[in-house]
Amino acid sequence: MRRRTDMLLAALLGVGVLSAAGCDEDMLNPMAARQPRVQNYGESDFYSDGLSMREPPAGSVPRERLVMNPGLTTGKVAGPTGDIYLTSIPVKVDRPLLELGQKRFSITCATCHGPVGDGDSIVGSQMSLRPPPSLHKYSQREPGYIFEVVTNGFGMMASYAAELPVRDRWAVVAYVRALQLSQASTLDKAPPEERARLEKEKVGP
Repeated sequence: MRRRTDMLLAALLGVGVLSAAGCDEDMLNPMAARQPRVQNYGESDFYSDGLSMREPPAGSVPRERLVMNPGLTTGKVAGPTGDIYLTSIPVKVDRPLLELGQKRFSITCATCHGPVGDGDSIVGSQMSLRPPPSLHKYSQREPGYIFEVVTNGFGMMASYAAELPVRDRWAVVAYVRALQLSQASTLDKAPPEERARLEKEKVGP
């Protein structure tokens, strides 16, 4: 008797699953399936030209697109014999930008390149084919070059254009520059208050 009950239950559940799978509505968001909408290139009775897709207003641009400033969006500008990399960061470099760069670097870059950008990381140590390089080796390269690498990727490194908006990429470039300076600097170049703090930490209690 129990076996027959189990078989009947399985059959009923099977019918329910099949019924749910055959439902046309979006099970996760039913409203999305029922709301009025038009298909791309579909016909429309509302507009006189019969087209559902509309032309954007004249002169409008997507709010995500930055135009008329190729240096800002590519890291390069036109030179006498071809494109050249920007030798300076084209956004205001201040504490908020560096803090943003530190945050984005820690999330996106430090996993492979290490917290201080020297290539020393757990993930990097497992990459036998080509470990991530130390970013301090590129301290003489232009900021525009570093921006381009972050944007387009290089070698086995993927592009991070989708993860980092333009301003965030420049913030990362600024923070990488700060790391390069800090790791190659000497104590006498630190501000007096920082020098005192670092000397105290070095001596210890």
